[in-house]
Amino acid sequence: MGEARSAPTVGQMVLGMRLRDLREKAGVSYDQAAKALHVNQTTVRRMEKAEVGLKLPYVEKLLQTYGAEQEEIEAFLSLAEDANRPGWWHRFRDVLPDWFSLYVSLEGAASRIRAYEPHFIPGLLQTEDYARALLSIGFPQADPKELDRRVALRMERQELLNRPDGPHLWVVMDEPVFRLPIGGPDVMRAQVDRLIEAIRMPNVTLQVVPFAAGPHPAMGGPFQLFRFHIPELPDIVYTEGLTGAAYLDERADVAAYLEALDRMGTQATPARRTEAFLREIRKEL
Repeated sequence: MGEARSAPTVGQMVLGMRLRDLREKAGVSYDQAAKALHVNQTTVRRMEKAEVGLKLPYVEKLLQTYGAEQEEIEAFLSLAEDANRPGWWHRFRDVLPDWFSLYVSLEGAASRIRAYEPHFIPGLLQTEDYARALLSIGFPQADPKELDRRVALRMERQELLNRPDGPHLWVVMDEPVFRLPIGGPDVMRAQVDRLIEAIRMPNVTLQVVPFAAGPHPAMGGPFQLFRFHIPELPDIVYTEGLTGAAYLDERADVAAYLEALDRMGTQATPARRTEAFLREIRKEL
């Protein structure tokens, strides 16, 4: 059974949760489920947490153990087969670290994305030139081909905002985002123009916390909060460091980030005034 995977797909996460729910409803213990598969309890736990792949024979045996009807088993196996297929981003695996693969999967499945960005324009709203300039800073050893691949991945991620079922993106940025001359004045002007276009999209909300607003609860590192239509998935917060990331789904943790976002929203320029703010920034550039 299994080799661990550091980046499950959202589909695997959901099916793992469903396996857990079915086991609990059937009154089957971890020990009993493990004996049905002739494995140890850890394997069953890891399946439910999507820490290992969903091998179809194992899934089928568990569902039989939980008393599922054959029709339900066949439907579940079909979903598991789909969930095990690599996402579109798999072809960028040469430049996509495992810990960020899950992010892309969550991003694509979210119905709402709320984000705080203190330093840079969010990736989903960057122009190609801004992204290239920023990535060349973040990956100074990258050769031109690798840099092209990283830019292409970022540009393809942006397509989700144009989908009919795409998420609502609500971003709060600090004013210093616009004071860092990424790529030079021409690149920054074009980037601000892109943001002005973006705020006219029905599924994009942007706010800026000006210097004059003073300190706020989330000063520090950026983070994103994902919300889903999928009932099994809780809200998930993503925070990132230089060499890795953390995904938080405990209710208390998520509530703290959500409260910070709400408080920042009250300190930021109201969304209806964001375009005027951006136009003033544009003049200064």
